[in-house]
Amino acid sequence: MASIPERLRRLLPSGRKAPEAAAPTPPRPRQGHNLFEAAAEYITACAEDDPLRAEEAASRVSPGMLSFGVNELACRALIALARERNQSPSTVARSLLGLRAPSPTRQAGDA
Repeated sequence: MASIPERLRRLLPSGRKAPEAAAPTPPRPRQGHNLFEAAAEYITACAEDDPLRAEEAASRVSPGMLSFGVNELACRALIALARERNQSPSTVARSLLGLRAPSPTRQAGDA
């Protein structure tokens, strides 16, 4: 008959011995999703008018992280497009949004 401490040791997970034939546990996949992957998928889905895919991509990360990723993607895309067009990022951004170029007489401090 086993003593009480021996019985308790067998009941506790730390006291159990792993079976000899058990295969080693494979490494767990990385937890969470890459926010840039989620942002890229979200923007692509929005551009392709696929709301289900956009919603699924948005659910992978927190809204704040998605916002950061979308902002980073927008900045990088604007810079790349401005370089390609040999224009300033401001000019390209205004053009993409259908805004008129700022009037040259307007001062920076004017609202």
